[in-house]
Amino acid sequence: MQGRFKRDGSASAEPEPHGGTGPMAVSSSPQHAQNPGPAPSGGGADRAGRGGTPAAPTPTEPPKNTPAIDSGSRIALRNWRISTRLVSLLALPVVAATTLGGMRISENMDQIEQLDNMKLLTEMTTQATQLAAALQEERDQSAGPLAHGANASDFTVKGVRDRTDRAKQTFLEGTQEIGDATDQGRLSGVRDSIVGIASELNNLSAIRANAYKSARNSTQTVEAYHRLIDHLLSLSQDMAEATSNPEMIQRTRALAAFSTSKEYASMQRAVIAAALPANNTTFGDLSENDRQYALSALESQDSQLDSFRSIYGEGVDELLKPIDQASPTIEKADAYAGRVLKSAAGLKNEDKHSYKDWIDDDSAKIQQMKSIEGQLLEEMEQKARGLKSASQREAIISGALILLVLGVSLVGAFVVARSMIRSLRRLQDTATKVAQERLPELVKQLSDSDPQDVDTSVESVGVHSRDEIGQVAAAFDDVHREAVRLAAEQALLRGNVNAMFTNLSRRSQGLIQRQLSLISELESREADPDQLSSLFKLDHLATRMRRNGENLLVLAGEEPGRRWTRPVPLVDVLRAAASEVEQYERIELASVPGTEVAGRVVNDLVHLLAELLENATSFSSPQTKVKVTGHALPDGRVLIEIHDTGIGLSPEDLAQINERLAAPPTVDVSVSRRMGLFVVGRLSQRHGIRIQLRPSDSGGTTALVMLPVDVAQGGKKPAPGKPGQGAPQSGGPA
Repeated sequence: MQGRFKRDGSASAEPEPHGGTGPMAVSSSPQHAQNPGPAPSGGGADRAGRGGTPAAPTPTEPPKNTPAIDSGSRIALRNWRISTRLVSLLALPVVAATTLGGMRISENMDQIEQLDNMKLLTEMTTQATQLAAALQEERDQSAGPLAHGANASDFTVKGVRDRTDRAKQTFLEGTQEIGDATDQGRLSGVRDSIVGIASELNNLSAIRANAYKSARNSTQTVEAYHRLIDHLLSLSQDMAEATSNPEMIQRTRALAAFSTSKEYASMQRAVIAAALPANNTTFGDLSENDRQYALSALESQDSQLDSFRSIYGEGVDELLKPIDQASPTIEKADAYAGRVLKSAAGLKNEDKHSYKDWIDDDSAKIQQMKSIEGQLLEEMEQKARGLKSASQREAIISGALILLVLGVSLVGAFVVARSMIRSLRRLQDTATKVAQERLPELVKQLSDSDPQDVDTSVESVGVHSRDEIGQVAAAFDDVHREAVRLAAEQALLRGNVNAMFTNLSRRSQGLIQRQLSLISELESREADPDQLSSLFKLDHLATRMRRNGENLLVLAGEEPGRRWTRPVPLVDVLRAAASEVEQYERIELASVPGTEVAGRVVNDLVHLLAELLENATSFSSPQTKVKVTGHALPDGRVLIEIHDTGIGLSPEDLAQINERLAAPPTVDVSVSRRMGLFVVGRLSQRHGIRIQLRPSDSGGTTALVMLPVDVAQGGKKPAPGKPGQGAPQSGGPA
């Protein structure tokens, strides 16, 4: 073989017997059988990759250790999912509409509760009005008899008092419902009034006991009854405070005004009845105090009727027609009362009347007013029921509208969000698949084969809408096509560069081979030792040039032109590799097993070992030796160790170099700067040889080269079932 040793001693070694059972092999093999595993990627040094800076990633390969971009807090608005943003965007108006609708429903429910209370209060007012009417009848009907000496057992007095007691009992029983009402806040004033009325009703016995006892002073009794009746009629005013409905407030005020007017009419009837005699044979006697009191009641009656007309509004004339366009009896009674009360001697100037005649005549008007009062109460009840039904209907409609709006909003949001998210997810999935699978696989195919034979068509994302998502999908398709085009162009460029490397290498290889033949011929003719030494140096330099030329073939992925057909002893392979190193005299071979290397691998193995030896001598002191040892393992493999005592490598650099040795990168500018590392990786990968760099125990670095069985045993295949097959494996030597 070309590339012989030119010096003796430093590169000599005794062959180790076959099988590698010597002590060196036994002690060294377990130590170097460890596999540290993969490490982060990076660049190597020049030649074998020592001491250099990490290589930049190739244009078609994304950086593996690219630092993550800080996207901010997870709760930041820009980091929300699209579905979350859509829901949030929709939630604002929906929540606002729901809140307003809820407030409206709450208002309706409040109105319903108020109207429930109004219904209760209307019933209470009806009972209070009936009790007031009973007290008025008791006061007016008993005025004549009691003023003329009758006692409480008189059938007229007893009859009206019994009716009053029954009305009183009904009223007190009805007040219990007010105490059980739920809206305690609004009904608190009503309860206080009822408590006061119940307390005053307890004084009814005292009023009856002293009724009309004072001669010519019926005012005292009439006023006592009036105070009690006025408290009963004031319940309609409390009803106005218990509701916020304007119509109900208007009707309660109108009822209060009319009931008060009726009370004043009743007071006149009582005063005049107390002044008239029991029969129509004599004139009555009306004191001035009683007359003035009754006259004031007459004026108050007219004032309250005017207030009622203004409060009630439209339809009041039709309602008051029974008393405004009254019967002759009512007109006669009104005229008689006016004449009696407006003149100090009114009774003396009139025809003789008995209190029975007066009561009969004036009761016609009081009865009409009582009928109108009942009509007002009935209208209040109907209005309360109508308002309650309207509020219930409005609450149901509002609730249904809110549910409808919510349902439509949620369905619409779901449909829109689903449409958007489906397109976005398809775009995301396709982009991820393209970035992680399709594009890297296509780049790998373009790198491993002829670009003309690779299908570079691009599959569309499949989102063809006219919105922004569709535009982004179309833009992504354009980016994908451009990336594939650039990858194809780059692969074609690499192919052209490889072809150029091959042509240049083939040309230089032919010239170098002729140069080596010429040098060999000159060496054979030369006898002068000095000249012969110079020729040896020239021969060595040409051999190194040939190795550099073969590096171009490796870069281009071509096989070397030199090839051995027969197995070659390992020691000869190591010597040939040492002869291609500039500082070959520093290389010391020791304990090399007597195994043979398959002929097809000899040239590549010499090349590989020469690169590692060149690296060991270049990065260690010139005064030190580079020691090469070999160990035959029991399974048939052979482990070669290259030890130097150089500057060594950091753990990070070792990890990066070992990873590049296990998986050589694509050829680029960085590879040309670290050709030795790339060539070693490519050659080891070609023949299943495993290489790993480790720190040396004595300082420096140890290169471990594991030859598989089919390489180390002269090309023989391992027997079936036996370990040690030479298939390539990831990681370093084991």
